[in-house]
Amino acid sequence: MVPILLVLLLALVLFGAGFAVKVLWWIALAVLVVWLLGFFLPTPPPRGARARWTTW
Repeated sequence: MVPILLVLLLALVLFGAGFAVKVLWWIALAVLVVWLLGFFLPTPPPRGARARWTTW
């Protein structure tokens, strides 16, 4: 009985970890897209502020 419970617990942990890793990949992809958009769609600096050094 104990080995069956351990196998089921291991399967549950691995399923949860796999789901969490998949969700983290989607979050990482969304952050990458937002980061890349920051390069291609720069926002103007606020009034009275100097221009960003990253504008070329």
